[in-house]
Amino acid sequence: MTEDEMRAWLKTLRTEHRDLDAAIHALLASPADQLQVARLKKRKLKLRDQIMLLEDTLIPDIIA
Repeated sequence: MTEDEMRAWLKTLRTEHRDLDAAIHALLASPADQLQVARLKKRKLKLRDQIMLLEDTLIPDIIA
């Protein structure tokens, strides 16, 4: 995977993460199925992990 492809994938993951956050807040504002909320939160955490992995790959740690 090239750097440009990784950056595009990162952008997609961030958008999906943001959309899931909005969906979770909307469900919590109304009477919601707690199982559905839990599934969305779990998906959101997986996305966060993927985002962090891509960011670590794209932005290497520099020892100062």
